[in-house]
Amino acid sequence: MARRERVMRMSVEQPLWRALTGYRVLTMLYAIGLFASAYDEVARPRIAIAYYAVLAVWTLATLPRVANAASCTKRFLAVDLAVALAGILLTRVVESPERIEAGAPTLPSIWTAGAVLAFAIKGGWRWAAFASTLVAAANLVHRSGVPTRDTVHMVLLVWIASIAIGYVVEVARASERTLARALEIEAATRERERLARDIHDSVLQVLAMVQRRGAVIGGEAAELGRLAGEQEVALRTLVSGGLVPVSRVSEDVAEGAVVRTVEEPDDDAGPVDLRVLLAPYAAARVSLAEPGAPVLLPPPAARELAAAVSAALDNVRKHAGAGARAWILVEDEPDEVIVTVRDDGPGIPEGRLAQAEGEGRLGVALSIRGRLRDLGGTAELISTSGQGTEVELKVPKQMARGQR
Repeated sequence: MARRERVMRMSVEQPLWRALTGYRVLTMLYAIGLFASAYDEVARPRIAIAYYAVLAVWTLATLPRVANAASCTKRFLAVDLAVALAGILLTRVVESPERIEAGAPTLPSIWTAGAVLAFAIKGGWRWAAFASTLVAAANLVHRSGVPTRDTVHMVLLVWIASIAIGYVVEVARASERTLARALEIEAATRERERLARDIHDSVLQVLAMVQRRGAVIGGEAAELGRLAGEQEVALRTLVSGGLVPVSRVSEDVAEGAVVRTVEEPDDDAGPVDLRVLLAPYAAARVSLAEPGAPVLLPPPAARELAAAVSAALDNVRKHAGAGARAWILVEDEPDEVIVTVRDDGPGIPEGRLAQAEGEGRLGVALSIRGRLRDLGGTAELISTSGQGTEVELKVPKQMARGQR
């Protein structure tokens, strides 16, 4: 069956870039408004107007540059910080010494923090420390080495906030990579289990049958059966073995961590009647009891549930013998579908399932429980030695709808 690749992109960092874009525009307008409110008190307003014209054009023209980490290059960061530092130092030319001593704001005002935060989001706390230190030095020069209390508060606030944000960004990036790795491992594990179920339902059973028939026939057939037995053991070991690690974790740190999983397309038009899929299992020694109305499930859920029933019947034929009888009961409840498979065989000795799973025989673990787990359901096996075995399969309808 054809499959499609589904891409999940996770990014804690991207919202920070969007917030920074808005911050730069708002603080640019705030700086211009602050200047306009004190226009009559400014010593050289024409120089300030020229600077604000440059600041406005630069801020609006470079909005795409702060949209993501890939666009925010080192060269842009350097020029952006230079614009902020130039505005701080130019304040000594624009403002009178009296207003500077009285604590008049610098020309870029809090717009400067946006330039520093860009360093923090792009490169982490070390880049933030570097940029905020240069801003602090420019403010000291602006205040002739004697900063006011407000200046100290602003410099410390920018320094601490930028370093903290830079550190959070670094932690978020590491967490994204870890989460992406975990999701890929989970996707690979589910795919491996799906393949293992299919292999168990076909190849392993054929190899086991060849081994048994070869031993009965003897001669060259016995040798063929022995080889089939060896291949069965090798294939079981491969199916139940370790997971090969995947290497795709992130393609572009600017866009966040990338996880790719493979899923089967929903190529069916609508829900199918589970009774239709289970009808072929009815035979002389297999009785099927079903509701009078259709039992509708999404196609993937119905197929997996029918395959689990098939695996349960295979176990009946294999372990209970050819003469054993089996009964299939289908119950359509309001919130779930229940399918029970019961036989009149000798039952399963206590501890045998755990032992079989430890030996790599994964019929119940994967072909039955694994299928139901993927559907959000459960598979409960009840067996008493000498009294037969009962397998109860439950699929919640709400979870099954999510398989569409």
